Amino acid sequence: MNGNHDAFTLGPLETGPACCVPHPLIQVRNLSLQYDGKTALDTITLDIYQGCITALIGPSGCGKTSFLSTINRLTDLIPRCNVTGQILVGGQDIRHPNCDVQTLRRRIGMVFQKPVPFPLSIRRNLSLPLNEHGVTRKNEVAAIIEQVLRDVGLWNEVHDRLDASALSLSGGQQQRLCIARALALNPEILLMDEPCSALDPMASGVVEDLICRLQGRYTIVIVTHNLAQARRIANYAAFFWVRERAGQLVEFGRSQQIFESPRHELTAAYVNGSRG
Repeated sequence: MNGNHDAFTLGPLETGPACCVPHPLIQVRNLSLQYDGKTALDTITLDIYQGCITALIGPSGCGKTSFLSTINRLTDLIPRCNVTGQILVGGQDIRHPNCDVQTLRRRIGMVFQKPVPFPLSIRRNLSLPLNEHGVTRKNEVAAIIEQVLRDVGLWNEVHDRLDASALSLSGGQQQRLCIARALALNPEILLMDEPCSALDPMASGVVEDLICRLQGRYTIVIVTHNLAQARRIANYAAFFWVRERAGQLVEFGRSQQIFESPRHELTAAYVNGSRG
């Protein structure tokens, strides 16, 4: 384990997201995506900054989830899906034929809209991906499990029932377990596809606070339809829209600028609630 699991302290939430030094970790250039010949994303160019939270906002069907899927090449698993353009992660072209996709997906964790714990014990949900990636020593596995459960605030709730089924947890606990499972592989990047949308307001607040605590230790890209949430937690925001049935990036900037002084009229209409 490296320093990614050391303690990290975020400033008071009421002060808003901490300011980031804009150093791009993910560089997307002229990215387009087609499903069965139909364009879902059209020539997206965007930088994602290291250690920051970037929110992808926009109406349903504008390609936000598709954009996430290109970053760790989940699109490879979709029949008749064609991706063009360039995606650099830490300067590495992830679409190059020599890119090791398994290593890439360890480096880039994914959390889905609906919690998807394995129908196994809490412990096995975390040890299984570790074992699959070559971490098998019992003491090391146990230490990682405890640390990531502490990171997501679950350790005190489940430490005495690690062998119970993960499906016995509440929805919010299941989502935090899924985040812990992603963290167990020590990624640099977390992709989160509406991680709070299936949760009640209390559980959503817990997960949102967790995301804020992870800022700085991880580069986080989150899809959310909750504009208030995006404004609270994100350092940067990217606004997507649909033009001629294809998702396009309309505007990108610091979150405060996007929500308070958007440069594009479509962005202004969306964040003010008159469009979308």
